[in-house]
Amino acid sequence: MATTDSDADALLVERVKRGDVKAFEMLVVKYQRRIERLIGRMVRDADLVQDIAQETFIRAYRALPQFRGDSAFYTWLYRIAVNSAKKALADFKRDPLVTESALHTGEEGEETSRAENELSDGETPEALLASKEIAGVVNAAIEALSEDLRQAITLREIEGLSYEEIAEVMNCPIGTVRSRIFRAREAIAARLRPLLDTRDGTRW
Repeated sequence: MATTDSDADALLVERVKRGDVKAFEMLVVKYQRRIERLIGRMVRDADLVQDIAQETFIRAYRALPQFRGDSAFYTWLYRIAVNSAKKALADFKRDPLVTESALHTGEEGEETSRAENELSDGETPEALLASKEIAGVVNAAIEALSEDLRQAITLREIEGLSYEEIAEVMNCPIGTVRSRIFRAREAIAARLRPLLDTRDGTRW
Protein backbone atom coordinates (compact mmCIF):
# COMPACT_ATOMS: atom_id res chain seq x y z
CA MET A 1 0.00 0.00 0.00
CA ALA A 2 1.42 3.37 -1.03
CA THR A 3 2.34 5.85 1.67
CA THR A 4 0.25 9.01 1.51
CA ASP A 5 1.59 12.51 1.99
CA SER A 6 -0.11 12.73 5.38
CA ASP A 7 1.39 9.39 6.41
CA ALA A 8 4.85 10.61 5.44
CA ASP A 9 4.34 13.79 7.47
CA ALA A 10 3.12 11.78 10.46
CA LEU A 11 6.29 9.66 10.37
CA LEU A 12 8.45 12.77 10.26
CA VAL A 13 6.49 14.32 13.14
CA GLU A 14 7.06 11.22 15.26
CA ARG A 15 10.78 11.38 14.49
CA VAL A 16 10.86 15.04 15.56
CA LYS A 17 9.12 14.17 18.82
CA ARG A 18 11.87 11.63 19.44
CA GLY A 19 14.47 14.37 19.04
CA ASP A 20 15.32 14.05 15.34
CA VAL A 21 15.99 17.65 14.29
CA LYS A 22 16.76 16.57 10.70
CA ALA A 23 13.19 15.31 10.37
CA PHE A 24 11.87 18.78 11.18
CA GLU A 25 14.25 20.30 8.65
CA MET A 26 12.68 18.02 6.06
CA LEU A 27 9.23 19.34 6.97
CA VAL A 28 10.53 22.91 6.68
CA VAL A 29 11.98 22.24 3.23
CA LYS A 30 8.73 20.59 2.14
CA TYR A 31 6.38 23.39 3.21
CA GLN A 32 8.47 26.57 3.35
CA ARG A 33 7.50 27.80 -0.14
CA ARG A 34 3.79 27.17 0.45
CA ILE A 35 3.88 28.88 3.84
CA GLU A 36 5.72 31.89 2.42
CA ARG A 37 3.22 32.11 -0.44
CA LEU A 38 0.29 32.00 1.99
CA ILE A 39 1.82 34.66 4.23
CA GLY A 40 2.69 36.79 1.22
CA ARG A 41 -0.98 36.82 0.21
CA MET A 42 -1.96 38.02 3.68
CA VAL A 43 0.79 40.45 4.62
CA ARG A 44 1.69 41.87 1.19
CA ASP A 45 5.11 43.05 2.38
CA ALA A 46 7.94 40.95 0.96
CA ASP A 47 10.34 42.15 3.65
CA LEU A 48 8.15 40.60 6.36
CA VAL A 49 7.20 37.33 4.68
CA GLN A 50 10.38 35.42 5.49
CA ASP A 51 10.43 36.72 9.07
CA ILE A 52 6.85 35.58 9.64
CA ALA A 53 7.53 32.24 7.95
CA GLN A 54 10.52 31.71 10.22
CA GLU A 55 8.39 32.59 13.25
CA THR A 56 5.76 30.12 12.03
CA PHE A 57 8.23 27.24 11.93
CA ILE A 58 9.75 28.20 15.29
CA ARG A 59 6.30 28.20 16.88
CA ALA A 60 5.48 24.91 15.17
CA TYR A 61 8.67 23.27 16.43
CA ARG A 62 7.99 24.40 19.98
CA ALA A 63 4.35 23.27 19.83
CA LEU A 64 5.01 19.95 18.08
CA PRO A 65 5.12 17.90 21.31
CA GLN A 66 1.46 18.89 21.84
CA PHE A 67 0.46 18.02 18.25
CA ARG A 68 -1.85 15.00 18.54
CA GLY A 69 -2.37 14.35 14.85
CA ASP A 70 -6.11 15.09 14.91
CA SER A 71 -5.60 16.93 11.63
CA ALA A 72 -3.04 16.79 8.84
CA PHE A 73 0.30 18.33 9.79
CA TYR A 74 0.19 20.95 7.02
CA THR A 75 -3.33 22.01 8.05
CA TRP A 76 -2.05 22.52 11.58
CA LEU A 77 1.00 24.36 10.23
CA TYR A 78 -1.16 26.61 8.04
CA ARG A 79 -3.21 27.57 11.07
CA ILE A 80 -0.03 28.62 12.89
CA ALA A 81 1.03 30.60 9.80
CA VAL A 82 -2.34 32.39 9.62
CA ASN A 83 -2.16 33.28 13.32
CA SER A 84 1.45 34.47 12.96
CA ALA A 85 0.49 36.64 9.99
CA LYS A 86 -2.51 38.06 11.87
CA LYS A 87 -0.24 38.95 14.80
CA ALA A 88 2.19 40.65 12.42
CA LEU A 89 -0.67 42.61 10.83
CA ALA A 90 -1.86 43.72 14.27
CA ASP A 91 1.67 44.84 15.17
CA PHE A 92 1.88 46.62 11.81
CA LYS A 93 -1.27 48.62 12.60
CA ARG A 94 0.19 49.66 15.94
CA ASP A 95 3.52 50.61 14.37
CA PRO A 96 2.85 51.28 10.67
CA LEU A 97 5.75 51.04 8.27
CA VAL A 98 5.29 51.06 4.50
CA THR A 99 8.29 49.64 2.68
CA GLU A 100 9.04 50.01 -1.01
CA SER A 101 8.54 46.26 -1.52
CA ALA A 102 5.05 46.49 -0.04
CA LEU A 103 4.12 49.09 -2.64
CA HIS A 104 5.29 46.88 -5.51
CA THR A 105 4.37 43.40 -4.28
CA GLY A 106 2.60 41.39 -6.98
CA GLU A 107 3.90 43.37 -9.96
CA GLU A 108 6.57 40.88 -10.93
CA GLY A 109 5.93 37.86 -8.70
CA GLU A 110 6.65 34.48 -10.22
CA GLU A 111 3.22 33.27 -9.14
CA THR A 112 1.13 36.42 -9.44
CA SER A 113 -2.02 34.48 -10.15
CA ARG A 114 -3.38 31.23 -11.46
CA ALA A 115 -5.03 33.10 -14.33
CA GLU A 116 -1.72 34.44 -15.63
CA ASN A 117 0.01 31.06 -15.37
CA GLU A 118 -2.78 29.29 -17.23
CA LEU A 119 -3.39 31.82 -19.98
CA SER A 120 0.09 33.05 -20.90
CA ASP A 121 1.77 29.80 -21.97
CA GLY A 122 2.44 29.86 -25.70
CA GLU A 123 0.10 32.75 -26.44
CA THR A 124 0.60 35.63 -28.88
CA PRO A 125 1.91 38.96 -27.50
CA GLU A 126 -1.63 40.33 -27.62
CA ALA A 127 -3.01 37.35 -25.71
CA LEU A 128 -0.13 37.55 -23.24
CA LEU A 129 -0.89 41.21 -22.62
CA ALA A 130 -4.56 40.38 -22.12
CA SER A 131 -3.75 37.58 -19.69
CA LYS A 132 -1.49 39.87 -17.67
CA GLU A 133 -4.28 42.42 -17.56
CA ILE A 134 -6.69 39.74 -16.32
CA ALA A 135 -4.16 38.61 -13.72
CA GLY A 136 -3.77 42.20 -12.58
CA VAL A 137 -7.52 42.60 -12.18
CA VAL A 138 -7.76 39.32 -10.24
CA ASN A 139 -4.90 40.35 -7.96
CA ALA A 140 -6.45 43.78 -7.39
CA ALA A 141 -9.79 42.17 -6.63
CA ILE A 142 -8.22 39.79 -4.12
CA GLU A 143 -6.29 42.65 -2.48
CA ALA A 144 -9.53 44.62 -2.12
CA LEU A 145 -11.28 41.81 -0.24
CA SER A 146 -11.70 41.85 3.51
CA GLU A 147 -9.11 39.84 5.43
CA ASP A 148 -11.45 36.88 6.05
CA LEU A 149 -12.57 36.67 2.42
CA ARG A 150 -9.00 37.01 1.14
CA GLN A 151 -7.79 34.23 3.43
CA ALA A 152 -10.60 31.90 2.42
CA ILE A 153 -10.18 32.37 -1.35
CA THR A 154 -6.40 32.12 -1.08
CA LEU A 155 -6.53 28.86 0.85
CA ARG A 156 -9.05 27.42 -1.61
CA GLU A 157 -7.90 28.66 -5.02
CA ILE A 158 -4.18 29.23 -4.49
CA GLU A 159 -3.33 26.55 -1.91
CA GLY A 160 -5.99 24.03 -2.93
CA LEU A 161 -7.21 23.19 0.58
CA SER A 162 -10.55 21.46 1.05
CA TYR A 163 -13.46 23.25 2.71
CA GLU A 164 -12.92 21.11 5.81
CA GLU A 165 -9.24 22.05 5.99
CA ILE A 166 -10.00 25.74 5.49
CA ALA A 167 -12.59 25.58 8.27
CA GLU A 168 -9.94 24.15 10.58
CA VAL A 169 -7.28 26.67 9.57
CA MET A 170 -9.67 29.62 9.96
CA ASN A 171 -11.38 28.15 13.02
CA CYS A 172 -14.91 28.59 11.70
CA PRO A 173 -17.79 26.38 10.47
CA ILE A 174 -17.70 24.94 6.95
CA GLY A 175 -20.85 26.93 6.12
CA THR A 176 -18.99 30.13 6.92
CA VAL A 177 -16.12 29.03 4.68
CA ARG A 178 -18.49 28.34 1.78
CA SER A 179 -20.13 31.73 2.26
CA ARG A 180 -16.80 33.57 2.32
CA ILE A 181 -15.53 31.81 -0.79
CA PHE A 182 -18.81 32.48 -2.62
CA ARG A 183 -18.67 36.18 -1.71
CA ALA A 184 -15.01 36.41 -2.70
CA ARG A 185 -15.70 34.81 -6.09
CA GLU A 186 -18.64 37.15 -6.64
CA ALA A 187 -16.44 40.18 -5.89
CA ILE A 188 -13.70 38.95 -8.23
CA ALA A 189 -16.22 38.14 -10.97
CA ALA A 190 -17.71 41.63 -10.68
CA ARG A 191 -14.27 43.10 -11.41
CA LEU A 192 -13.67 40.73 -14.32
CA ARG A 193 -17.02 41.14 -16.08
CA PRO A 194 -16.21 44.46 -17.78
CA LEU A 195 -12.88 43.06 -18.97
CA LEU A 196 -14.18 39.71 -20.21
CA ASP A 197 -17.64 40.92 -21.25
CA THR A 198 -19.21 37.98 -19.43
CA ARG A 199 -22.91 37.65 -18.77
CA ASP A 200 -24.38 38.54 -15.43
CA GLY A 201 -24.51 35.50 -13.23
CA THR A 202 -21.32 34.00 -14.64
CA ARG A 203 -18.92 33.52 -11.76
CA TRP A 204 -15.16 33.13 -11.76
